[in-house]
Amino acid sequence: MIAPAFVPLASLRVIAPPSRSVGDGPPLRDQFGRTNDYLRISLTDRCNLRCVYCMPAEGLVWQPRAEQLTTDEILRIARVAVGVGVTKIRLTGGEPTVFPELDRLIAGLGALRPLGLRTLAMTSNGLNLPLDRLRTLKTLGLDRLNLSLDTLRPDRFAKLTRRDSWSKAWAALEGALAAGYAPVKLNCVVLRGENDDELIDFVRLTERLPIDVRFIELMPFPGNGWSASLLLSAAEMVERIRVAFPDFAPVAEADPNASARPWAVPGFAGRVAVISSMTDDFCDSCNRIRLTADGRLKSCLFDGGETAVRESLRSGATDADLVDLFRAAVHRKQARHGGTDELLAAPNRPMIQIGG
Repeated sequence: MIAPAFVPLASLRVIAPPSRSVGDGPPLRDQFGRTNDYLRISLTDRCNLRCVYCMPAEGLVWQPRAEQLTTDEILRIARVAVGVGVTKIRLTGGEPTVFPELDRLIAGLGALRPLGLRTLAMTSNGLNLPLDRLRTLKTLGLDRLNLSLDTLRPDRFAKLTRRDSWSKAWAALEGALAAGYAPVKLNCVVLRGENDDELIDFVRLTERLPIDVRFIELMPFPGNGWSASLLLSAAEMVERIRVAFPDFAPVAEADPNASARPWAVPGFAGRVAVISSMTDDFCDSCNRIRLTADGRLKSCLFDGGETAVRESLRSGATDADLVDLFRAAVHRKQARHGGTDELLAAPNRPMIQIGG
């Protein structure tokens, strides 16, 4: 397992934010009128799990560190993005907690709040997040947390992730609640015949825990063995849950750009959401743009084309040049992703190299 690098708080060196926005012109609007104010930053392609839907069975050769963005480069790109209207940043991977300077990065991103950043979130498998670590990251500025957990059974966890670490993942959920993250979102990728018999068990968690369980349809990426036979639709998930909980009902979603459709059992402490990434088009409200660990902008998970940022950055690009790259990437954004056949045929990278 790759160990995270812990840094004493007093030793953190943070780039001070400028006194004003570096943005030039209107927010990042695409051709279809959507404002792209949500940046997902993949910090690394490295991970301490090998999840079957994310990592090709034959494994991967990790990208050389020199080809991945440094902490200072990420902070500069993020500052430029916030300057043109990005209000939410989510850190992803690979597994973001194996990024060598995670503490300094989070502190630096937190310093962008005076420029307009409102939310700083992270998606993690939780293996490197004991309670004290969770509290430290919250102090540094991390205010939202999604944890990935596809099963409540340790033996099945080992099969799906190719690692025997369920107890650490579960401890991270308990720790996140104790540290005051609210709500804690629990991501569960559902595979027919693999873990779909646990839907009801996950819903029961929300009876006593103030968490948002998010059931995600399986998506096709190179090397993940996607098959229509493994896909359980969001509609079928809801149908199954309503058999066990007849009063399971949709609830209002405050965020008009949310990809997750929330549901709840009345009286339960938490909620459930379904993400119908394959069977129901929610692209009309998409406000996301992605930055890969090697410095490429992707306008969609399934966008085979990428806008190179790292090379420009290292060749002396100005902030205005970086804004132009963001605008070019957003301009390429399509109205929606294609159907299953088109997605399977389109050039793309494995999920772990994109950043969920």
